[in-house]
This record gives sequence, structure tokens and C-alpha cells, in this order.
Amino acid sequence: MRATTKPTIKVADEVWIATALLHREHPERDDFSIEEIVQRAAKESLANGNRPGLYVHVVQHCVANRAPNPGRYRMLFETNPGRRRLFRKGDPYHAAREGAKITPNREDMPYGYHGLLSWYEEWSAERARSASRQDPLLALADLGASPWADEDADEYVRRLREGWE
Repeated sequence: MRATTKPTIKVADEVWIATALLHREHPERDDFSIEEIVQRAAKESLANGNRPGLYVHVVQHCVANRAPNPGRYRMLFETNPGRRRLFRKGDPYHAAREGAKITPNREDMPYGYHGLLSWYEEWSAERARSASRQDPLLALADLGASPWADEDADEYVRRLREGWE
């Protein structure tokens, strides 16, 4: 008879690691399907196989912008139905998930995966900077500069109306 041991890694941490690995392996991609994340976790086999709770964590428990039911992690972000990416600081999230866990605790991660936390900090910061540069609403921020910055507003309007009858 074979003895079975209970996995020491939390399901949510396993989901985060699988998703981080996908992002690192495919930097050109913005998000991944639920199935890709589940398959990547199974491939990594951090918990000696595919645990039943893994799927529901990717679908619901770890998704910051969904109502908690009951898990309230903020590890993933739903970009479109059936699509996920890692949550980044600054992403909108459901209010009931305020203060919830975003990344695994270093001491809870299996040996060999600690570097993902450093990678995530850089990835998250770069993506946030990139998103703010590309956001069409943020791009409009400087367009509101006063057209009469070098002259009085009344003088500007008077100049525009010259020649009107």
C-alpha cells in the first residue's frame, strides 16, 4: 500500500505560479484561457496531480474583478469571459476583495519558484507603466492644456472673434 501525502502548496498559490509561468514563457500574450492555466498547473504538478479545486480557483476564487464566492484572492484578473491574466496593482477589483492576497507568500512557495516573485514585481510595474502610456483616456490628459496659456482668456476669445459681424 502506497502512502499518500497531502500537498503542501495552497491551490491559489498553485494557480498563481502556473499563470506567472505562462506569462514569463509567453511575454507577447496579454492573457490566457482558463484551460491553459489549468493545464499549465497540471504540467508543473506542484501538488502531485490535478486537484479538483484548481479549476474553480481559476474561474472564481482567485479572480479579483469577480464577486467573492467564497474565495477572495486577487491573484488573477478576468480580461474577457474565459480569459485570465495575473492581477496587477492598480487593476479594478470587487470591493469585497479589498486587502486580499495578490501573490503567494515566499515561504509557502516550493523551492525553485521564488524567482517568480521578483519577476512579477518587474512585470507588474512595467505593464502598469505601459498601460498608462497606451490608455486612450490618459493620453488625453495633456490635451486639456489651455489654448491661451500665453495670454489672458478674455484676450484669446476677443482675438478669435475678430472679424465677426
